[in-house]
Amino acid sequence: MTFAKTLNLLKSQSLPGLVQEEIERMILDGRLLPGDPLREVPLSALLGVSRGPIREAFRGLEEKGLVTVVKNCGVFVRTLDPEEADQIYEVREVLEAMIGAKAARHGGAADIADLGKMVEAMRAAVAGADINRYTALNFSFHDGLARLCGNRKPHETYKRLVAELSLFRRHTYVHNESSLALSLSEHEAIYKAVAERRAEAAAELLRLHVRGSRLRLHEVLDAARGSAGPTRSYSPASTDSPETAPRS
Repeated sequence: MTFAKTLNLLKSQSLPGLVQEEIERMILDGRLLPGDPLREVPLSALLGVSRGPIREAFRGLEEKGLVTVVKNCGVFVRTLDPEEADQIYEVREVLEAMIGAKAARHGGAADIADLGKMVEAMRAAVAGADINRYTALNFSFHDGLARLCGNRKPHETYKRLVAELSLFRRHTYVHNESSLALSLSEHEAIYKAVAERRAEAAAELLRLHVRGSRLRLHEVLDAARGSAGPTRSYSPASTDSPETAPRS
């Protein structure tokens, strides 16, 4: 669905909210990268709205931790500090384990079946080496799990954490095809545990899944520091940064 059609179909939703969702989607899809400037005029022309909703959307994105407003310089897609990313993974490990257990206990049959359809689509994306599609499905799978846990607060917290981590994840599988296959196998196992109502197994699989992503984050950052020298800090927006990032 195009953004223009969304505007026509969702008249009940505020225009700034729709604009914010579209800009956020552009960040999550990698069309806007960490460090990229966000200019009101080009975005107004692209989305077909005035500059007012763009400015309001920027404020919402800043609250979500996706953009940084620099006084007298403008608005930029946020570059997440590696230490912050590590802290987010630490929280996410506990949160997702809880979500997995609750989803296995409380998820409805139809909703769990929808997760299975996502896994099927992920298989197709891996077979077609469609990294962008796989990454989007990955987000949707974890978001779907969070929706099943019977408590909206974990879902709200999860969305905030993952939105921030997305700033590190644009090039997740670009130079490591085996990483893509491994990610798929992990998601298949998580889905199976949830579908079979094995709450403890689902929790442990998600805990290990996130813990592995966190370890791979350290591997990527250590490699970046080692190749660049001790004084350089890693930024996903750097043109000479390694084209890899932790899986989710």
